Formats: sequence, C-alpha cells, structure tokens
Amino acid sequence: MVKKATKKLGKVERDRVTLRWNGQVNQQDIQKVTQLIKENNIEIVDLKFNDLPGLWQHFSIPATELSEIDDPVKNIWVEGIGFDGSSIRGFQKIQESDMILMLDPTTAVVDPACDVPTLSILCDIYDPLTKKPYSRDPRYVAKKAAEYLRSTGIADTSYWGPEMEFFIFNDIRFDQTENSSYYFIDSIEGEWNSGRDEKPNLGYKPRYKEGYFPVPPHDSLQDLRSKIILAMIKAGIGIEVHHHEVATAGQCEIDMRFGTLVKMADNCLMYKYIVKNIAKKNNMVATFMPKPLFGDNGSGMHTHQSLWKGGKNIFFDPKGYALISQTAKYYIGGLLKHAPTLMAFCAPTTNSYKRLVPGYEAPVNLAYSQRNRSAAVRIPVYTENPKTKRIEFRPPDNSCNPYLAFAAMLMAGIDGIQNKIEPGEPLDKNTYELAAEEAAKVPTVPGSLEESLANLEKDHKFLLKGDVFTQDVIDVWIEYKREKEIDPVRLRPHPYEFYLYFDI
Repeated sequence: MVKKATKKLGKVERDRVTLRWNGQVNQQDIQKVTQLIKENNIEIVDLKFNDLPGLWQHFSIPATELSEIDDPVKNIWVEGIGFDGSSIRGFQKIQESDMILMLDPTTAVVDPACDVPTLSILCDIYDPLTKKPYSRDPRYVAKKAAEYLRSTGIADTSYWGPEMEFFIFNDIRFDQTENSSYYFIDSIEGEWNSGRDEKPNLGYKPRYKEGYFPVPPHDSLQDLRSKIILAMIKAGIGIEVHHHEVATAGQCEIDMRFGTLVKMADNCLMYKYIVKNIAKKNNMVATFMPKPLFGDNGSGMHTHQSLWKGGKNIFFDPKGYALISQTAKYYIGGLLKHAPTLMAFCAPTTNSYKRLVPGYEAPVNLAYSQRNRSAAVRIPVYTENPKTKRIEFRPPDNSCNPYLAFAAMLMAGIDGIQNKIEPGEPLDKNTYELAAEEAAKVPTVPGSLEESLANLEKDHKFLLKGDVFTQDVIDVWIEYKREKEIDPVRLRPHPYEFYLYFDI
C-alpha cells in the first residue's frame, strides 16, 4: 500500500511502501549502523545509488530518521524511500517516474568527504508496483552476475582487482557553443610549462612518457595521493600501492586490494568519490577521462580477475602455460571472442577510442601472453603462489560503469568456459612491433564506440544468460550512447578541422 507523501526533500518524495530489503531486514546489520551513528556523532545520512552510465547520485536525510526502526509504519529499512526515476540518466520516463531506494546496511561508512558528520549508505533500486529489484539498476545487474556464476557450478566466487588510473590537474576549462569549441588543461607538472615564467619556475616537470616512477620533487603529488589513500582506508577500501603514472601533468594510479564483484564495484565508485573530493579540497581537479591529453599516455583500468571454488583458485595449474589452468584458458577465450562486444561496456565513451588506437602503446591486440603488456590479456608471473594466479584484461577504462563492466567480463568468461572456447596460442612478442603481415592476423578491439555498440547489437546472447543483462538494459544502453554521446560529438565541428580545412 502506498500512502501520500508526507514530506519532500527536493525531488525526493517520502512515499511509504511496504517493502523489505533483499526480502529480509537484517537487524544485526542495522544495529551496526546505529552503533556507527552513535560512535561518530553522525548528524546526516547520505543515500547513494548509481545511474546507468556510472555516476553516483545521492540525497541526504537527518540521522534521526534511521532511529525509527521500531516503528512499523515509519521504518525506512523496511519501506525504502521514494525518488524521481525520470530525472536519473537511463532510468524511467516521466509517466512512470516513481522508484524506491532500499538501503543496504552492509555498505555504511563514515563519509570521507563531508565536514558535517555524515554516514554514507549505498542503496538498491526497486520498482514500487512490482516490489522487485529494478532491471536497470547497475548494482542489481552485478549481483545477478555473481549469482549466475554460483548457479553454473563452475565457481562460487569471482575476485576483481582493477588498476584505476587518473589525472590530477591544476586548471580545466572547456566550453561548446554554436560558434566556438575549446578545452584548456593546465598542470604545474606539465612539461609544456617548462619555459613558463612562474616567478619562479622551479623546473621538475616530468617529461612526456617519463612520469613512471620519479620521486619528489618531480612527483609533486606524493602527499596528496597519501592523503587520498588514508581516506580510502578509513572508508574500508584496502589499498596496496600508489604512485605517479607514465604521463606528464599529474597522471596517478592507486591500486586497491582485490575483492568480490559487487563489493569491488562499490569500492570503485567510492574510490572516484574520494579522489575527486580530496583533489578539490586541495584546489586541484581530478579526472578519470581516458584520454584528456594529446600525445601522452591515456588512463586505463586494467582489470585483474580470477575464479574460486571451495576456497581454491581454479585458474591455477602448476603444469599449465604461465601456471594457468585449462579453465582459465577457456575464460580468456571468452574474453577475446566477445571483446568487440565487451568494449561497449568496458570502454563506453567516444573518448575511450582516443586511447585505444592501434600502433601506439595501447592494449588493442586481442591476444594473450604471460608478462606481456602489449597483449589485451596479460598473465602476471610475479610469483608461483597459487592464490595470486589471475588474468588481466587491459582494454577497459575508468569511464565505464564498473557494475556493468565487471558483470559483462564475467559473463564472457563463463561463456568461454561453458563452450570450451580456445584462445589460440599465446603471443609472447611485442605486438606493437609485429611485421605488417603478422600484425594483420591479430584481431583488435573496435576503433570507435559506434563500432562497439554495433557489436553489442549482434553479439549479446551470452549476456542474457541467467537474466543477468536484460534486453531492456542492452537496448536502453545502446539508445542512450547513440543519442546522448555519439551523435552530439559527431555533429559538432572539431577544432582541428579548422586547422585542416578552413583555407580550402
């Protein structure tokens, strides 16, 4: 039964709907949230959820609203909180806008970006009429992928370890009008500023493609990255390492400790949230755009993955090539076969294909190899420990929605195992330096977002298994990307076209 809204918080309608999170209210988890609120003097609770393209959305309520857990009429944990789904990218049309957020108490952490004591809680999205999870909720897609893996009997757990790269700049300006178009990026570290009068200019600008791994003062972001990882650790994210990356002008990488699919996707969004907010508090700006700079390295999201069953890593075989099992090879076969489709979710922006360019240092070649960073699939061989054996899929970037990208990669790998798809022989060569005749035999990822979407249209049955991706999700993804991204970029004159053609 739906009652009339009693309050409004902006667009948030406080409709009361009798609905239970995941079918049950876990009182123990709720008590932990209550304890967090008391111990940290929490005043505000921030409710976060994911839109279809991959950006967090949120609204906040007073912490006192969560104290009503003993009131069956006002119990937010049971009933959820209503919001306008038509205002969220890729969600509902206006005539069907009412949606419900169900709080996931296991995700509660003290918010690392707010000055007012705030508790952050992630939410799942439900339909108020069917009382079922919303098919376009990316987090729900990821949950279904994890459950589908278990249902196959192949494995019970998948582990994920994305290497997220990003830039931190000192200034960014951009605009697009009917008669102008420009962007301007600046960084104290940028080699282009080596001759600028900075009163004084102290030098120490990392040269193009030489930003990996100089110590300070060349690496001017050491302390900032340390502040970032300490905030991540407080937010419950396990961190392994941070460092400057290859490009000039503040390219960075912070590596998280591996985790299960849904939890790692949650962590990816918290990771971005922390990086952006701490950069802003230090009067800088962070971007996860794959290719913000011309002529230097872009930012990727090399994604490590493995399958486990009964506590054992089924990707390991002491007698296999690079110590991987036949199961792992089939998984790789699935990734390589479906890579042209996967790019629609793993490299889902027009800018992604400024990074994925053949002939440059980009993982475009659909081959696998041990140690080889020029192949799309690399098998790390740092150690012979069975627990560390994994494969690394290198084409994805951080413009992806991690819930959808991880789910799609997992489904491709499962399809490879189910259909015993052989990946062929490993290519233990620098694929960037192959002779033309040999290079022509190695397939590559698509060269544009339009091409990736066309592949998604043709090859997506493997995504529909177990109802993980629905046809509705695939259709709206393709429609959104074409209408909101491809066409707007395609129809606008490019500034470099004036350089090429104005004097024709």
